[in-house]
Amino acid sequence: MSGLNEAKRVVVKVGTSTLTHENGKLNLKRMELLCRVLTDFQNAGREITLVTSGAIGVGFGKLGMKERPTETSAKQAVAAVGQCELMFMYDKFFGEYNQNVAQVLLTKNITEAEKSRQNVQNTFAELFSLGVIPIVNENDTVDTAELEGANFGDNDMLSAIVAQIVCADALIMLTDTDGLFDGDPRKNAGAKIIGEVEEITQELEQLASGSGSNRGTGGMATKVKAAKLATTAGIPCYIINGQDMDNLHDLLNGGRLGTYFKAR
Repeated sequence: MSGLNEAKRVVVKVGTSTLTHENGKLNLKRMELLCRVLTDFQNAGREITLVTSGAIGVGFGKLGMKERPTETSAKQAVAAVGQCELMFMYDKFFGEYNQNVAQVLLTKNITEAEKSRQNVQNTFAELFSLGVIPIVNENDTVDTAELEGANFGDNDMLSAIVAQIVCADALIMLTDTDGLFDGDPRKNAGAKIIGEVEEITQELEQLASGSGSNRGTGGMATKVKAAKLATTAGIPCYIINGQDMDNLHDLLNGGRLGTYFKAR
């Protein structure tokens, strides 16, 4: 886990399955702990960016739906409800520790066009100078392509793109497993965690195949794909279990856990 305890600019990505209970409602204890840990590291002089999923998951939980909507228009409406609730809770929890936050909603065309990408970079730079933690999500309500997988496809990929935009020293993805295994731990009790990855090969990507939970869209496959994008750009990447926020604290203090993907 070389150098992470010295990394100044860090992007942390948290998924829907980490933020919510099975019924889609927010896991308030875990969310509060996340905000406390990130604020602590911000106070220590780091520059933290949080990439968050959860707008649709929180939205269908808040609306009392039993499952994730499938129609694009329904997803847009649910995302609009959920994003409002999500940012309200982030602002509340971060505010308890006197940490200012900002909402940044992105679409792929914004990050790819030279002028708009520069505008985004300028905004991040100014937020960092003000000591503000940017909270980034896809703009699901406006751009239907986001919901249909035609753009980022998942916030794992968004987190890797954001890491490039802000010139991050590291990308950390929080998930509901301990990292990348050499087999499916749900089917193979003997599967072992892969602690360090020198290079992301096609064989490794096949190991990560599978989809996410009912509340989210991602899975290990998208995380490995995001790790490949980040490490190719020279940014080390880490996948750790986010169900215990002490893991994030330990990792940022130089601990060894989860799966570490070396920068190329």
